[in-house]
Amino acid sequence: MTALTLSTAAASGLRADAIVVGVAKGAKGPVVAPGAESVDKAYDGKLASVLETLGASGGEGEATKLPAPSGFKAPVILAVGLGAVPEKDQAYDAEVLRRAAGVAARALAGSKKAAFALPLESAADAGAIAEGAVLGAYSFDAYKDIADSAKDAKAKKGAKDTKGPLAEAALLGGKPRDKAYKAAVERALAVAEELNRARDLINTPPNDLYPEAFAAVAQAAGKEHGIKVQVLDEKALAKGGYGGILGVGAGSAAPPRLVKLSYTSSKAKKHLAFVGKGITYDSGGISLKPAGHNETMKCDMSGAAAVFAAVVAAARLGLEVNVTGWLALAENMPSGSATRPGDVLRMYSGKTVEVLNTDAEGRLVLADALTKASEDKPDAIIDVATLTGAMVLALGDRTFGIMANDDAFRTSIHEIADEVGEPSWPMPMPEHLRKGMDSPTADIANMGERMGGGLVAGLFLREFVGEGITWAHLDIAGPAFHEGAPYGYTPKGGTGSAVRTLVRLAERTAAGDLG
Repeated sequence: MTALTLSTAAASGLRADAIVVGVAKGAKGPVVAPGAESVDKAYDGKLASVLETLGASGGEGEATKLPAPSGFKAPVILAVGLGAVPEKDQAYDAEVLRRAAGVAARALAGSKKAAFALPLESAADAGAIAEGAVLGAYSFDAYKDIADSAKDAKAKKGAKDTKGPLAEAALLGGKPRDKAYKAAVERALAVAEELNRARDLINTPPNDLYPEAFAAVAQAAGKEHGIKVQVLDEKALAKGGYGGILGVGAGSAAPPRLVKLSYTSSKAKKHLAFVGKGITYDSGGISLKPAGHNETMKCDMSGAAAVFAAVVAAARLGLEVNVTGWLALAENMPSGSATRPGDVLRMYSGKTVEVLNTDAEGRLVLADALTKASEDKPDAIIDVATLTGAMVLALGDRTFGIMANDDAFRTSIHEIADEVGEPSWPMPMPEHLRKGMDSPTADIANMGERMGGGLVAGLFLREFVGEGITWAHLDIAGPAFHEGAPYGYTPKGGTGSAVRTLVRLAERTAAGDLG
């Protein structure tokens, strides 16, 4: 984990492995950003020229290292690109600072301490830089042979796996005694650490993270953070009539679970329910996925990971809102006991569903969890799921879709996602697509028209939300798992998509901002 501190020390006198400064993209070349004045002065005001000579332009994502000036205790200056210089009287956007800090943290992997001299004009800026640093420093090394001792490290000199994350980030220009600054950094640390925990879960191989194992992780976190955790095993699910969850998990040797996490505040006036799809591995079931589509299906529990992380973060932050998380956990496998295309499942709600495609399983486990969550009559329900490839085709791999039964609520979530730096887009729910799920055998089929498949899935889920309850569905199939090279504070592998949106929603609800 990366420790965070606020510091008023001068950049030249701070003992660190590197000083991080910002450089923007000006009309005539790179421009040194606020926060780096003392560093620029030590280069006789020529830092921008030196960086340009080294090929830096100030574009987002750039990281340029150069020797520190004479007299500095840190040996290295790391200049990170901030993109375009803001308009006059405008500050750098929080997401720009967050990404720049993430780039720096990745570039300084293996360092003990780095000082961040990025533009810092407010507590919000401090929070953004802190969050970016912790998220950017993330690495998943649980299954790698990493050297723990100096002797081993020497023996493995040059091996990339021995680097490890940046250990400490000091924010220069911060105000250690200012309550707002301290609160912003403490919040950033709590949210980022829980988001990184979600990433760990997503990246864990499915032979180690199956429904029972995930439930055990939730129980341990509950004890640590004062969250009440209830786990329904396969016997309880059968007794309760959870046909959707049981149907999806029927083909696996690892039985399903439904986990309820309850964070309560004595001062709460509102109650939010978060529901997460937790398919710990998705083979497609009898409707087996084609070759090339199975390799990353350990990430199909990203929605449940996001819900879990958001509830724990709400508890760590002591938010004055009740938050209930529901993790619908199952492993979707083909076997002699697996649900077949053509089977009919009786859901927890009592409705029957004809299963036309066993690879449309996420909506089945979510349906049971949505019905159960509705019984508590929360003020709003938000489900999060890697639900459809159709959403990826529509929005790409960095943007999640938002559907809702209330337009104002959908707009609020879109605005919140934008505020925290999570790309999203509001999607419609065309009523004419509902007819495609009519079944001659059951109340509804789990498949409808192929075109607009992401919207069809949302319409299916809506059928299982309690009457009069505000609901939104986040389809994070695109951004949940990143297969390309890392960028900003986003690593390769699990991303923790939607965690920050859920936490901010809880914060705004606690503050009374959502009515």
